[in-house]
Amino acid sequence: MATRYELHDLGFLLTDSARLLRTAFERRIGEAGLGVTPGEARTLLNIHALKGARQLDIAARMGVEPMTVCSFLDRLQTQGLIERHPDPADRRAKRVTLTEASEPLIAKLKLEIADVLTDACTGLGEEDVDRLRHVLTTLSINLQAAAAPDQADLS
Repeated sequence: MATRYELHDLGFLLTDSARLLRTAFERRIGEAGLGVTPGEARTLLNIHALKGARQLDIAARMGVEPMTVCSFLDRLQTQGLIERHPDPADRRAKRVTLTEASEPLIAKLKLEIADVLTDACTGLGEEDVDRLRHVLTTLSINLQAAAAPDQADLS
């Protein structure tokens, strides 16, 4: 088992890696000339991953305030890339879906992410990448489980 110091160091490595990965993605999107900001790109990718999620769920997954996501959604809707629909389970909520017009952009965004991740994984073998995916998935599951009692209190 790792010592507390080593675990503390692991926390910094994870945080730094996530920050650097996000910075690299945002720089690429900014330079790619795709017609969306990095924040809008992240929003589109989260909508794609969440398939018809509520605006609040998108904001939570992105780790930003709902009003921030609302601004991104307004601009994406103006561009014809998303649609908002009433949530049948909650009339106050809106569900967000992608339009067909967003498909080419989503494909380009995925290519940009793939390039960033390829750069980030330089020097790692396929087994290393698979193991990293497994380890990060386990960390995510553990952290979600640890947060679950807190989430239940918010209901």
